Amino acid sequence: MNGTPRPVLVVGSGPTGLLLAGDLAAAGIPVTLVEKRPHRISNLSRAFVLHARSLEQLDARGLAEELEAVGRPLDRIGLFGRLVMDLDALPSRFNHLLVLPQYEVEQVLERRAVKAGVEFRHETEVTGLAQDADGVTVEVRGPDGERGTLRAAYVVGADGMRSIVRRAIGLPFPGRSVIRSVVLADVRLAQQPETLLTANAVGDAFAFLAPFGDGYHRVICWHRGRNVPDSEPVELDEIKGIARLALGRDYGMHDARWMSRFHSDERQAPAYRVGRVFLAGDAAHVHSPAGGQGMNTGLQDAANLSWKLAAVLHGHAAPALLDTYQAERHPVGRTVLRSSGAIVRLAMAKRPWTLALRAALTTVLDRVPAARRRVTGQVTGIGYHYPAPRGAHRLTGTRVPDVPLAGGRLHEAMRGGRFVLITPRPYEGGAGREDRLAVERWASGRRTTVLVRPDGYVAWAADDADGRAIEAAVAAHVG
Repeated sequence: MNGTPRPVLVVGSGPTGLLLAGDLAAAGIPVTLVEKRPHRISNLSRAFVLHARSLEQLDARGLAEELEAVGRPLDRIGLFGRLVMDLDALPSRFNHLLVLPQYEVEQVLERRAVKAGVEFRHETEVTGLAQDADGVTVEVRGPDGERGTLRAAYVVGADGMRSIVRRAIGLPFPGRSVIRSVVLADVRLAQQPETLLTANAVGDAFAFLAPFGDGYHRVICWHRGRNVPDSEPVELDEIKGIARLALGRDYGMHDARWMSRFHSDERQAPAYRVGRVFLAGDAAHVHSPAGGQGMNTGLQDAANLSWKLAAVLHGHAAPALLDTYQAERHPVGRTVLRSSGAIVRLAMAKRPWTLALRAALTTVLDRVPAARRRVTGQVTGIGYHYPAPRGAHRLTGTRVPDVPLAGGRLHEAMRGGRFVLITPRPYEGGAGREDRLAVERWASGRRTTVLVRPDGYVAWAADDADGRAIEAAVAAHVG
């Protein structure tokens, strides 16, 4: 099974791996994607929402409109029963969350990856790896049991919380189980819920309902007093009983096509990179499903890493650029871990002091707009920014929304994985860099010059910059 060495090997064909592999292939980097499962898009996925920042990233790849057409927008998020966070004021073209199952996202990302030329190897399991100064040798077992090796300059493990890649590079996965014996099922409903997403917690019971769009709903339930192993069989009566406690009714659940029991962990790898091997998505971090941030955080990992790998492999950037993946994404993963954990703990508060804390937090978020914007920014992903060098312009490291440009809009200019230089006056230094740099003018009279990275964050900015300063910045960042 030994194959031609590839610059990048991605392990895992979930949303994170598919976006990453598709980005690299679109940038002209030969990439192999290894997946131990057979080739099929499963409808048994747990993720159900795309947040604003993920939709922005997908829009920069020309994919958002297709997903918006099949998903259902929701312009508010309910927390702790009475707190409602409106999203229609988000400073984003996507001022909503999009309700759609994970498999819809995977289908779109897989089609893009295939079109871009990603080499897929399904039913191929990674069994180990070893790296040296020049690359990584990956041991694999194919669909017929045949063993072999694959060689790559870099390997990205996007193979989930039980990541073989993470184990192979010797990284621990510290953390703990937060909630045990969570039950879920795909069911039909005799009565339709009044809202698109239905969730509530009463006493010891929690329940959540979300539509698939094909006549089935995903139901997730948990009861504090029902703490049994994941191997314990699930009966529909158990799910209906918890739903009645939490929601007041079971909506006539019937015809379950799938039921399962699992536990929710909070874990994060201490490093996202060891030599030439990287971790992304659930292989790097797992957390409570509260807030629907799991798939979205993984997509942001992929968007951050893909352009950096492409720049290094094309020779446009030094290998040191790859160190910024850890510096930028690990703190975000830690924040998501804490915030999603806080949401679930406060939602299930029972002791007097936790109930008092929840009431106080709800009051603050309800009355203090700045606090509400901060929480909303974290949940939707648009509130994060990356570290900036000392003395850098205040915009450096911040996310750039889909601003209007003289020739269109930012997300359109970013397509193809390019940097975008936005200037108040003409700049002629883009010649010879057209494959990785788009030069645009502000649609307004703004005077700031901004160099936007391929993942939509500011690489460099200056007020009233001259041509020499702009050229130096472009040479430093674009190559």
